[in-house]
Amino acid sequence: MELPVPPQESDTPTPGLTPGDTPEPATQGTDAPIKKKLLELMLVCLKIGATSFGAPTAHIAMMEKEFVRKRHWITEEHFLDLLSAANLIPGPNASETCYHVGYVRAGYPGLLVAGFSFILPAFVTSAALGWAYIRYGGLPEVGGIFYFLNPLVLAIVLETTWEIGKSSLKKWQSLVFFGLALLAKILGINETVIMLAAGALSMLWFYLVEHPTKGTPTLTVLLAGTPWLSKAIQGASGWLQSRTLQIFLYFFKTGSILFGSAMVLFGLVEKDITQRFGWLTTQQLTDAISVGQLTPGPVTSASTFIGYLAGGFPGAVASTFGVFLPSFIIVMLTAPLVKKMRESDLARAFLRGVNAAVIALILAVAYTLARNSLTDIWTILVFAAGLVALVRFDLMPYALVIAGLALGIGRALFS
Repeated sequence: MELPVPPQESDTPTPGLTPGDTPEPATQGTDAPIKKKLLELMLVCLKIGATSFGAPTAHIAMMEKEFVRKRHWITEEHFLDLLSAANLIPGPNASETCYHVGYVRAGYPGLLVAGFSFILPAFVTSAALGWAYIRYGGLPEVGGIFYFLNPLVLAIVLETTWEIGKSSLKKWQSLVFFGLALLAKILGINETVIMLAAGALSMLWFYLVEHPTKGTPTLTVLLAGTPWLSKAIQGASGWLQSRTLQIFLYFFKTGSILFGSAMVLFGLVEKDITQRFGWLTTQQLTDAISVGQLTPGPVTSASTFIGYLAGGFPGAVASTFGVFLPSFIIVMLTAPLVKKMRESDLARAFLRGVNAAVIALILAVAYTLARNSLTDIWTILVFAAGLVALVRFDLMPYALVIAGLALGIGRALFS
């Protein structure tokens, strides 16, 4: 009887891995127990949430590094599809991308675990700063802390944009959509309009030029407007006596219409918070913006700080649940549709166009970040060193963030 030959290990190193790393296939863990998957998701998302600072693009860069290149839970193209889907619905984009990856990894339990784990560090630090703010009457000087951190965040964003672009901008059509999207952004066109237009152009090219032989020109509309719900919530909130419930309903309404950058949050709530309800002064709202930059995780967690000042710890919990709950609900409803879109030829064409636009928008954010962070020769040198550490030595982004915080704190203390 012939004995089976055991499989031989390949001597060829896996691209993108440094010596000593264990390669994990893109489908790694598909048969792993659900508890193990959820524990892995919790630990990884807690780490990202505790070490990601700045704009959503920085958070997304850390997710791409962890989910795609280090753990190989999903492919680069799949990650960008999830990011594109997150950009097309209301809510904080980085958080929604995290929810989507959690769903792909472990279904709805994974979606909830990934989301809560990513948000938790920001909630804890924002609530703690809210307590300290009320007790001591102000925030510490934070400008010096970001002196070294911002150039390193820029390095993280650019390195990730390069990696995503290599896998997504392979065809000349994608490069054209990328260029048009970048031009539209320079001209000041709305980001959502840019993404939808790029997707529509890509679909048109697919349908008219490539002549698909199967599939129907159908596309699920992910943009869910709920103006009637917002009006109902506004009307009901006037009759409610509970400050905590008012805070929850107000931030739920805000989270349901929040598109684009998390900084849009402050534009939406400014007049209501300072004039209509009188929960905060203008200076306190300005300090809340600083808290959003100072704390790790999503900038939207500044709502935790606002809620704490408006209603104590119950207000902090209410505002956090309120602003993030709509995005949880919408992603829970739309996450299964992303898989169907990836299986449809025409929908994939739409995602190709949107993906090219998303890369252009990330690059535009990186340009703005560069103008604000590369202020002198020292910040340029720190940026270059960070880029070399990422590209040449495959250093994890959180290590750069920790180094930037340590250098910034040292500069603030001893300058």
